[in-house]
Amino acid sequence: MEPEYLIIHHSLTEDSGTVSWQAIRRYHVDECAWDDIGYHFGIELIQSPPEEPRYEILIGRMPNLPGAHTKGMNNKSIGICCVGNFDVLAPPPDQWFLCKNLVGWLMDVYGIPRENVRGHRDFAAKTCPGRLFDMVRFRAEL
Repeated sequence: MEPEYLIIHHSLTEDSGTVSWQAIRRYHVDECAWDDIGYHFGIELIQSPPEEPRYEILIGRMPNLPGAHTKGMNNKSIGICCVGNFDVLAPPPDQWFLCKNLVGWLMDVYGIPRENVRGHRDFAAKTCPGRLFDMVRFRAEL
């Protein structure tokens, strides 16, 4: 698969800081009967050690495999899920920064233009990656 788009998502769940990524993977595999988690990458708050929480990029599906994150776009996109509910709260600055770094790197690796960095809401009747995730600002800052 040669991706043409990078699609940003939010988990629509509060980040618990206890590796919600594995819970999302279990849900996608056990409940949805998918081969693996639907996203290629995730960005989540990790509290390890507890006194030094930080955001980390987590691996989902391998980028050369089609995702299961955006109907009609899975064969030509990489899905990135920021753990959190951005309908309620804006993305934390550290998570925003890390997402921009990941997206910028993926744009370079795959030659994806800035206009092809999109939110899930561009392809579905959803708010994803959340009402408070400003995709226009995000693209401008890349």
